[in-house]
Amino acid sequence: MPELSILDLVRIREGSDAKTAFDHARDLAAHAEDWGYRRFWVAEHHNMPGIASPATAVVIGHIAAGTRTIRVGAGGVMLPNHAPYVIAEQFGTLARLFPGRIDLGLGRAPGTDQMTVRALRRSIENSDNFPQDVLELQHYFTPAEEGQRLQAVPAAGTEVPLWILGSSTFGAQLAAELGLPYGFASHFAPDMLGAALDIYRGRFKPSQQLDRPHAMVGVNIVAAASDAEARRLATTQQMSFTDMFRGTRGLSRPPIDDIESYWSPMEKAQAQRMLARSIIGSAETVQAGLAALIAETQADELMIVSDIFDHEARLRSFEIIAEVAGAIPATAVAA
Repeated sequence: MPELSILDLVRIREGSDAKTAFDHARDLAAHAEDWGYRRFWVAEHHNMPGIASPATAVVIGHIAAGTRTIRVGAGGVMLPNHAPYVIAEQFGTLARLFPGRIDLGLGRAPGTDQMTVRALRRSIENSDNFPQDVLELQHYFTPAEEGQRLQAVPAAGTEVPLWILGSSTFGAQLAAELGLPYGFASHFAPDMLGAALDIYRGRFKPSQQLDRPHAMVGVNIVAAASDAEARRLATTQQMSFTDMFRGTRGLSRPPIDDIESYWSPMEKAQAQRMLARSIIGSAETVQAGLAALIAETQADELMIVSDIFDHEARLRSFEIIAEVAGAIPATAVAA
């Protein structure tokens, strides 16, 4: 059975605020720790009123301070937005504060629109330098050599583990070449999942960080007491994707009874394509969906998104997921 981890979007809900979103993320991480989840990640998104985690390192510090053992990290930092040196300083600081618990996932996309890229004082062409920037960043986490004049203090020697994240085969090739763990964003871009995993595993070169491939697969899961209730809770995420297509990103919305009244046929088709890997339903439905996904992908780890409006319902969703995953027989997920 693969490890289970959580990707939290730190959603700001209608009728609430960013502080509540931060505290709900921290509370979820504390519960997830008790339920056996391996890691808890947040992502860098800019200029999105409903997502409170653009200052990713700061949010990670808040969550790590409220937990004891679960790994906390970025899923991910969009490296083209930053100088690698600054990211090394930030995550080196986190690694000193929370030894052995910090992960750094790296993405090549800007995670925002071109207007915001300009506000960040970066260039869209920075993504072309992504492989070189990853290597530079990795170097800053290695022990400083005698006489080394440029150090990322206090990062040197922390050996913060890096991950390559992506939604295409480019990231798979880079992760394989550098011998790094790889996470595929099939929770919103499922089309190339199989091809990316094949490339990553087929071309992997062992490294100092990793001696064999480690593939993480992103998946949306909404679990509830019944299939009908889970489908209702899932409308929050479906509306969010619809709003994205409309260019009207906003706060997280409460679920509705009839999603068909919200989206057009074209919007429905677009959303369903991006959410095609979603597992939505009761404990029994979720268990069957998980077993099928694991058997198909042979993932070493699942990074789970459960984008639910109500905090208590979201906690219960992740609790159900942990319970049913632990009960899946090994024979049900064998290749």
